[in-house]
Amino acid sequence: MVETTATTQAPDYLGHRKRLRERFLLGGGKDMADYELLELALMMAIPRRDVKPLAKELIRKFGSFSEVISAPDYELTAISGVKENVLTMLKLLHVSSVRASWQTLKATDEPVLNKLDYLIDYCRTSMSFSDIEELHVLFLDGRLRLIKDELMQKGTNNCVAVHPREIIKAALALKAASIIMVHNHPTGNTTPSKNDIENTKNVKAACASVGITLCDHIIIGRNSHYSFSEHYIL
Repeated sequence: MVETTATTQAPDYLGHRKRLRERFLLGGGKDMADYELLELALMMAIPRRDVKPLAKELIRKFGSFSEVISAPDYELTAISGVKENVLTMLKLLHVSSVRASWQTLKATDEPVLNKLDYLIDYCRTSMSFSDIEELHVLFLDGRLRLIKDELMQKGTNNCVAVHPREIIKAALALKAASIIMVHNHPTGNTTPSKNDIENTKNVKAACASVGITLCDHIIIGRNSHYSFSEHYIL
């Protein structure tokens, strides 16, 4: 009788995972494609499966790493393979990105208007990929430093309500001296509508009546922005 010894061969993807981690740690991910960075994150959420096909499918569906982690939950979970662990990981990446951008912006002791690039980067990270319009108000102290970013209203895919009274109420509660209005256009076209212009004038007048300055109203798109202040509309 001939004895045979059963040998268990490790799955191919385990070696691939090791090499991917080594590349990341060596180069900090700078030379890696979006799907490879996404694959690294998915490896933590799905420990025992080849996740490259899922990473590529997510990039194919949404377009980029940023668009994947910013995509709505219902669109992500419609993709086969995106369960609770994966969804949690993707949302964690998005929240981490927004928080890091906010903390970088808030850490400066300079007036926030002197850090316009940081401000636009934060706004784009936090809201440009939303599929509905959102109105945020950034509250500033007397030295034009950030106090808080507050989501004032969620709307539809092409409009959001603006209530000057609620903005003033929040500003007074925070002892804000100035504010910046920010809202997104999911279409990507950041040209202000007639309603945008009218709402801006109404909020500016309401702010002025209680000694608060509306410094700017910024419209955010995925690849561009529109500043009312830069266009001398305020």
